[in-house]
Amino acid sequence: MRVLYLLNISNPDRLAADSGWIFADLLAPALADAGVEMTVAAPAPAGDTRTGFHRTQVPGTKYRARFSNDVGELVSMIRAAKPDVVVANQIEEAPAVRAALLEAGSPALLAGYCHYLPFTLTDDTGAGATGDTDGGAGRVQVDPALDDAGLGRSVLLAFAAGLSACDRVMVHSGVAAMMVTTAACRAGVDLAGRLRVVPPPRDGRLVRDPATTDTSDHGGAMGVYNHRLYAHYGTARFVDLARELTAAGVVRVRVMDLFGDRRAERTGLDDSPERMRDQLAAMAHVHVVSDRGDRVRYRQLLAGARFGIAPFRPGCPWSMSVVDCQGMGLPVIAPRTGWFAEHIDPDLCFTTTAEAVALAERLVTDTAFHTLHAERAFASTAGLTPATVAASYLEAIA
Repeated sequence: MRVLYLLNISNPDRLAADSGWIFADLLAPALADAGVEMTVAAPAPAGDTRTGFHRTQVPGTKYRARFSNDVGELVSMIRAAKPDVVVANQIEEAPAVRAALLEAGSPALLAGYCHYLPFTLTDDTGAGATGDTDGGAGRVQVDPALDDAGLGRSVLLAFAAGLSACDRVMVHSGVAAMMVTTAACRAGVDLAGRLRVVPPPRDGRLVRDPATTDTSDHGGAMGVYNHRLYAHYGTARFVDLARELTAAGVVRVRVMDLFGDRRAERTGLDDSPERMRDQLAAMAHVHVVSDRGDRVRYRQLLAGARFGIAPFRPGCPWSMSVVDCQGMGLPVIAPRTGWFAEHIDPDLCFTTTAEAVALAERLVTDTAFHTLHAERAFASTAGLTPATVAASYLEAIA
């Protein structure tokens, strides 16, 4: 099987913070092991020496990634790669890919992977809020991070158009499948028979079995927050939680600055990561650190913690950073919402700040409780090896 893998990279300056690139870099070698001839078209190469590479331009902003498509270049890539399957990792690009397949005379199957959902669902039954597509429970609400100048609805419509153009649609989780199905239905797109759940793989460099590691005093009283600091990830709520967690002096918090210095094109659209980072750095018992894009250092920073903290991202469909912690044997406390409620042990999910603080303090002080949940966290990633995920991926695009 020949696969042309169209990869959008949103963080070319810090690839280690780009979950889509990490996914491709882990998946490509496993697919090659399974006999797939894969060509990655992206601004930076991914995979090993067996993976072909076609360099594409870096989209200057998140909007260019969704609204700028060079059909001529796509036709050239398709004719050169002669793929059996084309994978569009930017769903909004799928209609242009379909047009290019038509022009190139290619019968290739078009698969889309929903790495990022440009919307969330709300159970609010009150009056329609700005950006909602309709009233009533389960409304589809546009992503505020993609709503500059009112573009959120256009992005959502482009996403629906992309779903319509695909022969297969892959999503991260059961929660993501429900969200995408709901949004597609509201847009009049029927995904029956086309939707597949294929989670990203865990990183083998970030695997540490707590059963073979002495974790009796592992990480001391340190909780780690290793997520992007965008406002739409609910970072303001995490800032409040960090303040409460550290108030009694029992728990310290390590915050990962995954981006470092970003390009002006990106900060001009959204400077919330820089603002949130500065707020956190000014707090007592909160330490903001950088892995400098080095996965070895990233592992060391995770290994120096006792537990992880999930983001407050509304309806979160997946979190590679949560899996990073769990693969290292770190229990993760999380708000009781979205994929967290699907994947994380119910005993570690919280609804209120007080519950979160109590869980963190128990993980720090109760060795038996920590050991139990460290083992459960690690076990929850057992089915996420690159080889296992590659098999699911191939089944989805067969």
